[in-house]
Amino acid sequence: MNSPDSGQARLVYLIAGEPSGDRLGARLMAALKDQATGDITFRGIGGAHMGAEGLESRFPIDELSVMGIAEVLPRLAGLLRRIRETADDIRTSRPEVLVTIDAPDFGLRVAKRLAGQGIPLVHYVAPSVWAWKPGRAKKMARYLDHVMTLLPFEPPYFTRHGLAATFTGHPVLESGAGTGDGRDFRARHQISADATLLCLLPGSRSGEVRRLMPIFKEVMAALAPGHPGLVTVMPTVDHVADYLRSEIGHWPEPPLIVAGEAEKFDAFAASDAALAASGTVGLELAAAGVPHVVAYRFNWLTNKLAHALVQGDYVHLVNVALGEAVVPEFILEQCRAEPIAAAVAGLLDDAEARAHQSERFQIAMQSLAPTDASPGAAAANVVLEIIKKSKAVAAG
Repeated sequence: MNSPDSGQARLVYLIAGEPSGDRLGARLMAALKDQATGDITFRGIGGAHMGAEGLESRFPIDELSVMGIAEVLPRLAGLLRRIRETADDIRTSRPEVLVTIDAPDFGLRVAKRLAGQGIPLVHYVAPSVWAWKPGRAKKMARYLDHVMTLLPFEPPYFTRHGLAATFTGHPVLESGAGTGDGRDFRARHQISADATLLCLLPGSRSGEVRRLMPIFKEVMAALAPGHPGLVTVMPTVDHVADYLRSEIGHWPEPPLIVAGEAEKFDAFAASDAALAASGTVGLELAAAGVPHVVAYRFNWLTNKLAHALVQGDYVHLVNVALGEAVVPEFILEQCRAEPIAAAVAGLLDDAEARAHQSERFQIAMQSLAPTDASPGAAAANVVLEIIKKSKAVAAG
């Protein structure tokens, strides 16, 4: 792809608010460095992946990894202070573009404070206005300059309100989720080749993990009588690993806990099926071809409010992309151990059901790919085009 870059040095300000956004930001940074013909520097908020690409985060990304009204309220004063501090830092540093990545509750509030101040404002990962609070698209159009979407059908939801939007493809396509080595994983962890292996993924945010772990424990208790010898593995991230280890100490058959992206993808490749928190990891499982079930439960207050705000029939993006319930979803009040266990057992016991999911995953993944570049490269091209146009306007 030809770069629109002018060759001049530039500062790009990035804000990511959770682990998935950190990975997304890192791929964007790598692609920007690859496409830019001049020097490029970064400033903002991110995690370890963005740090490896050269970003020194202004404060730990963990401060922003909260979700749901009841979860945010106790930390509201601190979050509002961070919003003010970040907006002030952007005004002072005068970047050539601000890219807020996912986590709209924080990033979009920062962007809104900077509207009309001569800094192009781009949001990467369009909020799911087709499923949740559709009025957000019109509000975003009042202050943002561009939205980069992960799903091909999303741009019209924004362009109809005058907000430029570009489909750049879903980053799961370049995550490496389907590159794991299952045979080596089983050998490394002394899991026999013929053992049935279930992958458990209760989430990466502390709140969601604490809500889902009791349910996952009940699911495993329900599965145990009909699945003797079932082995479980639980990939996790550092900031919830200690909590998970303390929790599984009370399980009759504790799962194997592994950390790190490489171990997670190897665990995917080794697994026969999975039970996961609804979110990005569901798409990673689909990219790896792992049959799975998803579940999610908010805090009780957010649960109640969600009924009035949620639109659409599905939450898992595979189901959304295909327009059918390929992956069983157990969300809000449906997030109960008995039906979840039945759905998981259905996958473990039925090879045809597993094969059907895997076949449909291939079609879903194809729909999430941009036409002429990797998702990271496509997003970088959009950002550099925006910088170029902004400079042209400023030059008169």
